[in-house]
Amino acid sequence: MKIAEIQTALAALRLDAWLLYDFRGSNPIAQSVAGLAEAHITRRWFCLIPAHGQPRWLIHRIETSNFVDVQGSVTLYAGWEELHAEMDALLAGVKAVAMEYSPNAAIPYISRVDAGTLEWIRGFGVEVHSSAELAQRVEARLSEAQAIGHQEAARLVLQAKDYAFAWIGEQLRAGNAITEYAVQQQLLRQFDEMELITDHPPIVAVNANSSDAHYAPTATHTQPIKTGDFILIDLWAKQKAPDAVFADTTWVAYAGETVPDRYVEIFEIVKEARDRAVAFIREKWAADEPIYGYAVDDCVREYITEKGYGQFFIHRTGHNIGTTIHGNGVNLDNLETRDARVFIPGICFSIEPGIYLTDFGVRTEIDVLLAGPGTDGVRVTTSPVQNRVLPLLSPCNSVSSDL
Repeated sequence: MKIAEIQTALAALRLDAWLLYDFRGSNPIAQSVAGLAEAHITRRWFCLIPAHGQPRWLIHRIETSNFVDVQGSVTLYAGWEELHAEMDALLAGVKAVAMEYSPNAAIPYISRVDAGTLEWIRGFGVEVHSSAELAQRVEARLSEAQAIGHQEAARLVLQAKDYAFAWIGEQLRAGNAITEYAVQQQLLRQFDEMELITDHPPIVAVNANSSDAHYAPTATHTQPIKTGDFILIDLWAKQKAPDAVFADTTWVAYAGETVPDRYVEIFEIVKEARDRAVAFIREKWAADEPIYGYAVDDCVREYITEKGYGQFFIHRTGHNIGTTIHGNGVNLDNLETRDARVFIPGICFSIEPGIYLTDFGVRTEIDVLLAGPGTDGVRVTTSPVQNRVLPLLSPCNSVSSDL
């Protein structure tokens, strides 16, 4: 465990201790922090990490083999009465702890500890605070190696996107019949060649399917792609290295020579909303002012609403990105939840506003990495970004240039 880093964060957040708890994989944050994500543990375990001193573990007697090399002291229990007595001793002198709990379940990514366990811990006279900011500082900040790996993944993901759109154009010009699923499989083959991995096949959606934000074709549920279709591709992947970080992007195109005005109109609104989010973050970051996840969402949502399409923007503006595609850091959200966490150096996140109408939906998605003081600060890692709907059959079209 990153004990020094955790204790620094505890001091900065004025928290007495972090009480990690897991039961059969119910708390992936605790598993990750404790370095036990790959362990097969069937009984409840706890680890109290104080702001000063060594961690103290409380584990079941039949699980000792999983905790041989842990840092700190280990106490054992078997029966529930012994567990209660040992927890009382573990928490002696502790006034407050952080746990994976979010008041009113405001941030479901953090709400991992069940209500009964919270009641039990509070029964010892201990205050329980949310570990939301603590988990972000420990779990969501990228190392230098992770940041470099993410940027390489971003480069390759954009390259795979270029290949897919070019392939669509080539197939349509040749008069070949293709489907959303066929394009998806082309992308997965590209990932294999690039030695990238993903947790779910890419989204390839045409026309009305593009208005379903999480649509994805399958071998048995797919639509043909024809001349005159609107096409959305959302793809995400990461390198195979340990602790590799995802890259995630969404682009849109038109299977024709000249993009219809309606597609251009909606794309321009979504693009401007995306760019306003980047400008808002850069301005606040340069001024060393706190940036809240909900505030970035407000900035984007207010603009789309002003343009008359607020009711068609049906998801948050963006999500944290880490070793999982939806990481444990701050989300750009004041719709699905009100994320009041603050942006900190080292985090990576998407900005992906969208407008989803009945017959088509537009989303443009970029990734942003926040660097530390004295650097260029706000880095758009999925660059170049999309600045127009791609006309795939235009004689002079290039899928990656003039964007």
